[in-house]
Amino acid sequence: MTGWILLTVAALVLVVHLATVGMFLIRLRPGRGLPGTIGQPKVTLMRPVCGQDAFDEETLGSSFTQDYPGYDIIFCAPSEADAAVPLVRKLIAAHPGVRAQLLIGETPVTGNPKLNNLWKGWQVLTAEWVCMTDSNLLLPPEYLRTVVGSWGPKTGIVSSPPYGIRPEGLAGSLECAVLNGNQARMQLASASMGVAFAQGKTLFWNREWLIGQGGLKALGRFLAEDVNATKLVRAAGLEVSLTPLPWAQPIGRRTFAQVWGRQLRWSRVRRDGFPFMFATEILNGCFLALLALVTGVLAGIVAGWTIPVFLAVWYGSEIYLMRRSGWPCGWRDMVMLPVRDAMLPALWFATFMSRGIEWRGTAMAPPDHAEAPELDKETVA
Repeated sequence: MTGWILLTVAALVLVVHLATVGMFLIRLRPGRGLPGTIGQPKVTLMRPVCGQDAFDEETLGSSFTQDYPGYDIIFCAPSEADAAVPLVRKLIAAHPGVRAQLLIGETPVTGNPKLNNLWKGWQVLTAEWVCMTDSNLLLPPEYLRTVVGSWGPKTGIVSSPPYGIRPEGLAGSLECAVLNGNQARMQLASASMGVAFAQGKTLFWNREWLIGQGGLKALGRFLAEDVNATKLVRAAGLEVSLTPLPWAQPIGRRTFAQVWGRQLRWSRVRRDGFPFMFATEILNGCFLALLALVTGVLAGIVAGWTIPVFLAVWYGSEIYLMRRSGWPCGWRDMVMLPVRDAMLPALWFATFMSRGIEWRGTAMAPPDHAEAPELDKETVA
């Protein structure tokens, strides 16, 4: 009986894994239509910058090559001395045909430095629709067209997870293993089942609607703006809509400490914002299923051949997904898949060691939600 229980646990986890792979593969089919319920309204693309990354010229430059009519760009930098400011000015000068501006300054209206950076841009918005896009996302020409077209009749926000490209070294490949085969796969599979979550890389919504919910200040109630966005939309009886597929984020070189720190920060954000959902993340990856099989083999109640078969099916399906999706799939990328799955349970337990996070040198503590005062509605200049 015990052997059957262990086999059942492993089989169920494997079935869920294969189902999420299958749901992602369905999204790769050509000819998927978009709701397109709002046409092609004027859109402001807002991109906060802070410091300079290796791919900034390419990722920020992709803002100017959108195949979309009637859009403008607002770049927001926290200070004149920020390393990204000269590059942004250079890009604006090189694309005089696209309406773009750079705004400088930071207003501490929330505990979230990204929102404080965007605040000044929010005050001068004129477009009815706003797309907040992180600086390290590489935007293809169809980015805005796809984001706008993904708005459906019950949508409150359109979002999308990123997927990693161009990793350098083992740690870079580990970052891609987490972003691609784990987070993007799981987030889009959840959306396919009707339970979507916003991801801060892309947040597209109606300006007046957000003002009615408390504006940018309302996005600072939890540690991350995407958690707040999801909660605001659901509280209004609306839905988070994801684009059909994720967008690329160049990774480059990472250290293992950087990967761990970044994933730990996001893990604590999820625990703070969605504690019940986070509790199930201990089941993420193949660790528990593999542990069940190993226990059964050591006890002599499960055949030893089940372990290599399980691993071959688990990672074989993910490698197939990586190839079909065009994700990095070299030997380093494949070697890092089991390393990622070994890291996930350790990450889950480490999340409970502290509630606060650090983002770009700024310490952020979760607010006391029970005592948080009501926020005033702000106005837009």
